[in-house]
Amino acid sequence: MPMEASEIERLIKAAFPDARVQIQDLAGDGDHYAATVVAEAFRGKSRVQQHQMVYGALKGQMGGVLHALALTTSVPD
Repeated sequence: MPMEASEIERLIKAAFPDARVQIQDLAGDGDHYAATVVAEAFRGKSRVQQHQMVYGALKGQMGGVLHALALTTSVPD
Protein backbone atom coordinates (compact mmCIF):
# COMPACT_ATOMS: atom_id res chain seq x y z
CA MET A 1 0.00 0.00 0.00
CA PRO A 2 1.50 3.36 -1.00
CA MET A 3 2.36 6.02 1.54
CA GLU A 4 0.51 9.33 1.34
CA ALA A 5 2.53 12.56 1.08
CA SER A 6 0.62 13.87 4.10
CA GLU A 7 1.86 10.94 6.20
CA ILE A 8 5.48 11.61 5.20
CA GLU A 9 5.03 15.26 6.15
CA ARG A 10 3.34 14.32 9.45
CA LEU A 11 6.23 12.02 10.46
CA ILE A 12 8.87 14.61 9.58
CA LYS A 13 6.99 17.40 11.40
CA ALA A 14 6.60 15.16 14.45
CA ALA A 15 10.39 14.85 14.65
CA PHE A 16 11.13 18.46 13.63
CA PRO A 17 8.16 20.64 14.69
CA ASP A 18 9.75 23.86 13.38
CA ALA A 19 10.57 22.36 9.97
CA ARG A 20 9.34 23.65 6.64
CA VAL A 21 8.46 20.55 4.64
CA GLN A 22 7.52 20.25 0.97
CA ILE A 23 6.64 16.85 -0.50
CA GLN A 24 6.30 16.10 -4.20
CA ASP A 25 5.01 12.79 -5.63
CA LEU A 26 7.44 12.18 -8.48
CA ALA A 27 5.70 9.32 -10.25
CA GLY A 28 2.08 9.59 -9.10
CA ASP A 29 2.34 6.13 -7.56
CA GLY A 30 2.73 6.98 -3.87
CA ASP A 31 6.11 5.23 -3.83
CA HIS A 32 8.52 7.82 -5.27
CA TYR A 33 8.72 11.21 -3.57
CA ALA A 34 10.97 14.22 -3.32
CA ALA A 35 11.10 16.07 -0.02
CA THR A 36 12.60 19.41 0.89
CA VAL A 37 13.09 19.83 4.63
CA VAL A 38 14.40 23.03 6.22
CA ALA A 39 15.01 22.71 9.96
CA GLU A 40 17.10 24.38 12.63
CA ALA A 41 17.93 20.88 13.97
CA PHE A 42 20.20 20.40 10.94
CA ARG A 43 22.51 23.27 11.87
CA GLY A 44 26.09 22.04 12.28
CA LYS A 45 25.28 18.64 10.79
CA SER A 46 26.72 17.23 7.57
CA ARG A 47 24.36 16.55 4.67
CA VAL A 48 24.61 12.81 5.39
CA GLN A 49 23.70 13.38 9.04
CA GLN A 50 20.75 15.56 8.02
CA HIS A 51 19.44 12.85 5.70
CA GLN A 52 19.91 10.19 8.37
CA MET A 53 17.86 12.33 10.75
CA VAL A 54 15.01 12.53 8.23
CA TYR A 55 15.17 8.79 7.51
CA GLY A 56 15.03 8.19 11.27
CA ALA A 57 11.92 10.36 11.49
CA LEU A 58 10.24 8.08 8.95
CA LYS A 59 10.35 5.24 11.49
CA GLY A 60 11.54 2.44 9.23
CA GLN A 61 9.17 3.19 6.34
CA MET A 62 12.04 3.74 3.86
CA GLY A 63 12.57 0.70 1.66
CA GLY A 64 9.23 -0.74 2.71
CA VAL A 65 6.03 1.22 2.25
CA LEU A 66 8.06 4.17 0.98
CA HIS A 67 10.21 2.97 -1.90
CA ALA A 68 12.18 6.12 -2.81
CA LEU A 69 12.66 9.56 -1.31
CA ALA A 70 14.91 12.17 -2.92
CA LEU A 71 15.91 14.50 -0.09
CA THR A 72 17.01 18.11 -0.04
CA THR A 73 17.82 19.38 3.45
CA SER A 74 19.03 22.71 4.78
CA VAL A 75 18.94 25.07 7.74
CA PRO A 76 16.81 28.24 7.82
CA ASP A 77 18.44 31.44 6.50
